[in-house]
Amino acid sequence: MNNPFSGILYFFQGLRLIVQPGLRRYVMIPLLINVSLFGGLMWFGASQFEVFMHWLMPEFPEWLQWAEWLLWVVFAVSALLILFFTFSLLANIVAAPFNGLLAEAVEIHLSGERMDSAGGWQKMLRELLPTIIDELRKLLYLLMWSVPFLLLFLIPVINLIAPFTWLAFSAWMLAVEYADYPMGNHGLRSDEQKQRLGNKRLLSLGFGGAVTVATMIPVFNFLVMPAAVAGATAMWVKQFKD
Repeated sequence: MNNPFSGILYFFQGLRLIVQPGLRRYVMIPLLINVSLFGGLMWFGASQFEVFMHWLMPEFPEWLQWAEWLLWVVFAVSALLILFFTFSLLANIVAAPFNGLLAEAVEIHLSGERMDSAGGWQKMLRELLPTIIDELRKLLYLLMWSVPFLLLFLIPVINLIAPFTWLAFSAWMLAVEYADYPMGNHGLRSDEQKQRLGNKRLLSLGFGGAVTVATMIPVFNFLVMPAAVAGATAMWVKQFKD
């Protein structure tokens, strides 16, 4: 059914799928990697900022020493904003090989049919480098299309609708990002993937919109990536595979 509400429901179906026995193991490894990555970046940023504060505070006049706590607040807010925009990109690159395995396992779970081609961990290791290169290509595609949409914010009058166009663009990009895993497992190339998603654009935008909103929720966004992969796979099996 080509409507956005069905797309939203596929994301929530993905949340239910990732806790199913037999699928959880494909979620835990990339989840642990990304939590470690997130924690490491936070620790490194805080330690470097502390060094900066030790250098800066002696230069402040005594009556401004109280501002130290304010600078820490500014740092914390800035760090969270930066991590919000960069974490998803880094997480997708790190977890990309595991996402293909998760998509394969979810499809087998839903359809009860084995993949036509040999998959599993051997396939992941065999295609590790091409998978990472493909993620970098998707990132380049995202950056290329981000520029004209961001320029809309600078044009008077048009900038009133710019947030809505940016939301729609983000939804489309996330639909493309996560549908790539189940479709890629069947050998579909990028252009054909976008064509199939475009045939049911409202469905795709509904799914991508749900993912976009979920990524804005702190802590919960750690689960968004595996849930989106599982949801995109369910959408592939029921809407696009045939």
